[in-house]
Amino acid sequence: EQSKLHIFGKWHNIPRRQAVYGDPELKYTYSGVTFSPEPWIPVLDHIRERVASVTGHNFNFVLINRYKDGLDHIGEHRDDEKELVPRSPIASVSFGACRDFVFRHCESRGKNAKRRIEPVTLQLAHGSLLLMKYPTNVYWYHSLPIRKRVLSPRINLTFRKVMAIDK
Repeated sequence: EQSKLHIFGKWHNIPRRQAVYGDPELKYTYSGVTFSPEPWIPVLDHIRERVASVTGHNFNFVLINRYKDGLDHIGEHRDDEKELVPRSPIASVSFGACRDFVFRHCESRGKNAKRRIEPVTLQLAHGSLLLMKYPTNVYWYHSLPIRKRVLSPRINLTFRKVMAIDK
């Protein structure tokens, strides 16, 4: 599904395709859009079980992003939505094209940055697993920047621990 996000007071098309799967009572909202998950399917359940066995963490929700090529991207952000279980990790599994994944410290962003801390760039290759543990999302923004030389697709599964929130 391709939808819009509310960023800095304006609606924008998401520069990638998305799908969500998870436990039935859950919802996940970011940038003004609420996602209701589809029920788990066997292949995602299998990957979720493998991620749990490797990391020691259980997850009840997955956000899937499909990047058609290097022009599809996601800007700098932190995963700090209220539905996320506090201090829970996020497991990111990548399939397809290798892409740069960039971390930027919150105090080193913008013209009036408080500190100079170099960004950290990781190469997320096919089959890779990245576990972002607390307090990564407190201090570090992350992004998947545009890479014009990447011509093939990438699918990323971000497994999360989400709690049901009464609206």
